[in-house]
Amino acid sequence: MTVDLLEGLNPQQRAAVSAGDGPVLVLAGPGSGKTRVLTHRIAYLCQEQRIYPDQIVAVTFTNKAAGEMRERSERLLGGKLDGLQIGTFHAICARILRREADHTPYGREYAIYDTDDQISVMKQVLAELNVDVKKFSPGRVLNAISGAKNELIAPEYYAPVDYFGEIVHRAYPLYQSTLVNNNAMDFDDLLMQTVVLLRENDEVCAKYQRRFQHVLVDEFQDTNQAQYQLVRLFSAPQENVFVVGDEDQGIYAFRGADYRNVMQFRHDYPQAQVILLEQNYRSTQIVLDAARAVIDKNQHRTPKALFTDRQGGAQISLYEAYNEGEEATYVAEKIRELLRREGYAWKDFAVMYRTNAQSRALEDAMVATHIPYRLVGGVGFYKRQEIRDLLAYLRLIHNPNDTVSFRRIVNVPGRGIGKKSIETFHAWAGQLGEGYGVALGQIMQGIASPLTGRAVHSLVDFGHMLSDWREIATQGDLVPLFDAIVNNTGYIAYLSEISDRDEQVTERIENIQELRNIISEKKDLALGDFLEEVSLVAEVDTLADEQDSVTLLTLHSAKGLEYPVVFMTGLEDGLLPHSRSLNEADAMAEERRLMYVGLTRAKDRIYLTYVFRRMMYGESIPSVPSRFLGDIPADLTEGVSVKISDMRDRSAYQRMTTWDSASSWSTSGSSPKIIPFPGSQAQSPTSPYRVGQRVQHATFGEGVIQHVERVAGDIEVVVSFTKVGVKRLSTAFANLKLLD
Repeated sequence: MTVDLLEGLNPQQRAAVSAGDGPVLVLAGPGSGKTRVLTHRIAYLCQEQRIYPDQIVAVTFTNKAAGEMRERSERLLGGKLDGLQIGTFHAICARILRREADHTPYGREYAIYDTDDQISVMKQVLAELNVDVKKFSPGRVLNAISGAKNELIAPEYYAPVDYFGEIVHRAYPLYQSTLVNNNAMDFDDLLMQTVVLLRENDEVCAKYQRRFQHVLVDEFQDTNQAQYQLVRLFSAPQENVFVVGDEDQGIYAFRGADYRNVMQFRHDYPQAQVILLEQNYRSTQIVLDAARAVIDKNQHRTPKALFTDRQGGAQISLYEAYNEGEEATYVAEKIRELLRREGYAWKDFAVMYRTNAQSRALEDAMVATHIPYRLVGGVGFYKRQEIRDLLAYLRLIHNPNDTVSFRRIVNVPGRGIGKKSIETFHAWAGQLGEGYGVALGQIMQGIASPLTGRAVHSLVDFGHMLSDWREIATQGDLVPLFDAIVNNTGYIAYLSEISDRDEQVTERIENIQELRNIISEKKDLALGDFLEEVSLVAEVDTLADEQDSVTLLTLHSAKGLEYPVVFMTGLEDGLLPHSRSLNEADAMAEERRLMYVGLTRAKDRIYLTYVFRRMMYGESIPSVPSRFLGDIPADLTEGVSVKISDMRDRSAYQRMTTWDSASSWSTSGSSPKIIPFPGSQAQSPTSPYRVGQRVQHATFGEGVIQHVERVAGDIEVVVSFTKVGVKRLSTAFANLKLLD
């Protein structure tokens, strides 16, 4: 029995779902039903175009989204879609690399190193290179290597442009060889090594190109160069590639994502059908109009006339607080008011901000007013110490040569194997030219080593435990294996040693029990498959949807989510847009996209707040409302009337600090009156310095003026410098050079 897969779709959605062969670019505005289009497209290919499910590969950016897409596709067709490949880029590449291991430098049972594992390796690498980690942190070096891998730059082709680049140039090949020797990859390797495999092995490449007759990609604007090349390789030569994205929601440049891939797609596939999804099913028209007014200022994008059947709606509320404490209190009180008056639940509210540091005042206000909240971006489940320890045991059982896991748990709980013994063992294994697993086996056989008798005894005992656990692992059920690890190591008793209080011990035990629950659900998986799934879990996948609490999160974390009521806080120049972005057009465009993403998360109501003074770098300094607020038409807002042009002109400083009912800053006489801080007065109109100007200082370099004031006959400026941060300077002595 066939179903009408086009029923209930709007005209643009129908055009996308029923598009014929060849490349298709779907530009999907926020809330326009892109997931519905993707799932109906998969079902349409199977039902109407008679494509076998195993000839379709659909790529998403989270495991959660992949699961939902599979479930919805199968529900449409009323049955399982056996062989259908749906997953993240990393998950799909991990499977290919494991299947084609004979054609790569890695073994089939390779490990996937997460951030902490990578840092552990990089610390070893920098130590071998005698690099001072206080000057060149492992994380910073790894970030540069990640950027190179995202751009498909191999170690031998990395070209340094400065001294830090030279450190990266020396560390990159040593780091990569360490991974290969450990039979391990980092997340970037999963992508890069797959591209290398497909480019260099025509037979393997042709095999997957024959299999992947149709390639579908979600969130295409979030792809990096490696992912873009994978899409091109997978879809050749038939070029049945169907991508869904939105340049206006490209906010992950810091992760290597390049929204310009949307434009590159149009260049590489000039024959592509381009379909715009402009009907929004989430927000009110006022929300959409405000968001569109902000994003329309960006260039190099496809304009979209977002519309909805939800005409009108509540106006956008603007609020100025004196400082971050008052701002947080306002948010908490407004949430309680709406909860009581409108009947919302706690989970209907989201409070968003640009930087993680802004959450502190908001958390304090939530606690003080007894509002339940969850903080997105806190320590995730798989990042917790006890979880990482027990997973390290499982990984070492799976891969005896996993040096990172070995180092983590060889003395956890304590077995009398100190750091010196571990380093001696490491050096000895290196002299043997063998992995840790072989070296440990030789110690168990009584082969002489430079280790002390106590360390040898402890390592032998440890080796016997590993052997016993590997025997249990061969029986196929992961639960007895997990229980044996916890019991044999005495890990529960060890929790008292690493916890500060009894409640923390209880919490850790509950976490271990939850890990056991996860293993129980996956008990039929092979150990390697289970570890791969765990490694690929994204933080957003672990959010508890049913938890009834207010969500606090950064704007970057808000992508893909929606809430009835959204608060966007800290809307000030220097925060949003961020001070690091003020000098770069591309960075400023991304900041505007962040604002757009935040606005379009809201279904019913939006509250936008900023402060008059904010504590920055240990000093309370005046703030300037975000220039993005001035893009929102006044007839869409209520509360403070924001006129950015006046804010830019600091001759209007007196109006900003001492307005009344007649002032252009207020829509009513009830607006709060802010008293100017002592010693300040309006800037003379003849002053050459204005907020937003770029300046050059002989010592501090280039920066952007954040604040100007006249103090005791002098003009002082607060400047955010690119290299040294925020400085307050006297213009009489600073000898600033105006660049604008």
